[in-house]
Amino acid sequence: MVIKRERRTRRSRKTRSRIALSSLHRMTIFRSNTHIYAQVMDSLGSKILASASSNEPSLRKGNTGNIESASKVGELIAERAIEKGIKEVAFDRSGYKYHGRVKALAESARKSGLTF
Repeated sequence: MVIKRERRTRRSRKTRSRIALSSLHRMTIFRSNTHIYAQVMDSLGSKILASASSNEPSLRKGNTGNIESASKVGELIAERAIEKGIKEVAFDRSGYKYHGRVKALAESARKSGLTF
C-alpha cells in the first residue's frame, strides 16, 4: 500500500513541476473513496482562489463517490473560478489516472467554461 502511495506522489511531483514552469493557475483535485474535492490555486500554490467538493451540503444528497457527483463538482468549481475571473487553468490530477471520476470532473469543468 505504501508503494502505491509513493508512486502517486512521484507522478504528482512531476506534474506539479511542469505546471510551476507555466504561470497559469492550478486546478488540483483530491479523490477519496467517498468524496472528490477540487481547488483552484495561484501559480505558486500558496493561495486557494476557489474550491468545491462533493462534501458540501448542496451536493451531499445520495451517493457522493460516483461519476455524477464528480461532474457536479466540476461544474461548480468552473462556475466559482469564472466568478473570480479565472478562465484558464492547468489541470493537476494529483497523480491519479485520467479516467472515471477524475475524467468526469475535468470534462464537466471544460463544458462549463474553463480551459486547460
